[in-house]
Amino acid sequence: MSYSIEKVKEYLLGLQENICKTLGDEDGGKDFAYESWVREEGGGGRSSVIENGAIFEKGGVNFSHVFGENLPASASAHRPELAGRSFQALGVSLVIHPNNPMIPTSHMNVRLFIAEKANEEPVWWFGGGYDLTPYYPFEEDCVHWHQTAKDACDPFDKDLYPRFKKWCDEYFYLKHRDESRGIGGLFFDDFNELGFDESFAMMKSVGDSYIKAYLPIVQKRKDERFTEEQKQFQLYRRGRYVEFNLVFDRGTLFGLQSGGRTESILMSLPPLVSWKYNWQPEPGSEEARLTDEFLVHRDWV
Repeated sequence: MSYSIEKVKEYLLGLQENICKTLGDEDGGKDFAYESWVREEGGGGRSSVIENGAIFEKGGVNFSHVFGENLPASASAHRPELAGRSFQALGVSLVIHPNNPMIPTSHMNVRLFIAEKANEEPVWWFGGGYDLTPYYPFEEDCVHWHQTAKDACDPFDKDLYPRFKKWCDEYFYLKHRDESRGIGGLFFDDFNELGFDESFAMMKSVGDSYIKAYLPIVQKRKDERFTEEQKQFQLYRRGRYVEFNLVFDRGTLFGLQSGGRTESILMSLPPLVSWKYNWQPEPGSEEARLTDEFLVHRDWV
């Protein structure tokens, strides 16, 4: 079995560059600032962050390529047979928090993981996906998001989108709230079933489709008017985002357990967020409609 880590790395760095340029151009007020970092135990990465932009309150697009002698617990927990192997992990991960509560928050990541042991074949897999977290959702935006996700998967296998969509619904779920984080999208892990080249092509298709999925929504909603009350609701709902990332997210846990750069790992957190004690939206309100109609498992396409 042949594979090229360098080809994957080259693609990921280009993906980071393209996303930052596209979103930075759209923002118009600020560009993404880049910063390279080195991991003491092996590897490093390049973080890019936009803050206090015209459209984006905060956004982070992080590339990392880290390696080490032993898999962190978060990586071997669901693959215990790989404990004790050395590893390489490379990927791009991003979270975009817009100013306007009519624009959803978006998250995407794509990655390659390799676990190696002397005198044995390397074990490799791709993972990733993207999901959308609206505050004041529009039906057509949700349909567009999922249609783009489906279009990215269908050329490889018509069964991939329904499979990855269901996985996303199940993964981005706050068990302690009994609530979905958003309207989902795609999530996949341990993916190697198409062989290296085709599995890589599928991952690239997902990575490349993120901008096609998100940018039209940003362009459509960036000039929508909103009230201070709607902004406060956005900050309240962001609390759910923080809870998921700090309690459940495997990427966050892997980064912290593997000695990754904390600033880059936690750059997904929004600059402003609020929690209110036992707050409930008015029945029938736009705020109630979010949880009643959108944060439920639905077939969007």
